[in-house]
Amino acid sequence: MGRQGNSSARGTASGSSSVRKPSAAVYRRRRMVVGGALLLVIALVAGGFALAAAFTGGSRKASSTQPSSTETASNPTASPSAAATPSASAAASATPSPTAPATPTCNQNLVTVSAATDKPAYGPGENPLLTLKVTNGGTVPCEVNIGTSQMEFLVTSGSDRIFSSKDCQASSEDLVKVIAPGASETANFPWSRNRSADGCKAVAAAPGGGGAYYIFTAKLGSRASPKAVFQLN
Repeated sequence: MGRQGNSSARGTASGSSSVRKPSAAVYRRRRMVVGGALLLVIALVAGGFALAAAFTGGSRKASSTQPSSTETASNPTASPSAAATPSASAAASATPSPTAPATPTCNQNLVTVSAATDKPAYGPGENPLLTLKVTNGGTVPCEVNIGTSQMEFLVTSGSDRIFSSKDCQASSEDLVKVIAPGASETANFPWSRNRSADGCKAVAAAPGGGGAYYIFTAKLGSRASPKAVFQLN
């Protein structure tokens, strides 16, 4: 009888311990743990969305800065920037303007010098007008010096040197003229029917009249004209 009582007492004690309910403090701790876990999950989810949004916004912002260079690269006809391409005015100023070629000096072999008088014969008191004419016989315009430094009006009679415009020439000057092909330049000299000598020495004698013939020769540099014959009465 005593053994059975002890057994029933132990069984009763063990059964009561297995069905004991948790205390209120334990429930509170469990709720706090579950609530903290939920908050952590929510925070992680929210952080993930924010991070994804940040990457998405960043990629959009980065792509928005590219169209200008991308369009320029993909469009071969796009005009280069002003900084890379010099302006038209700068290009024009950098390029030297073309200059007209210099006019050549006339070939002396193509220059014709002729002599003429305004009349074939002159009466007493009439002064002949001597004319020197230079003609460009070439095919292109060229320069000829027709200044007093080059020209000479020479009058002779046989072997007698009667007059030269160089004997008493006050000054010797150059005068360069451009003569077109086939064109001419002329110079006139009124002769006073006087004699002259080299160095402008005084000469008392005068050329004779009475129907004597004289020869006028025009000279330009090394070129001399054919003889022009005239008569003094």
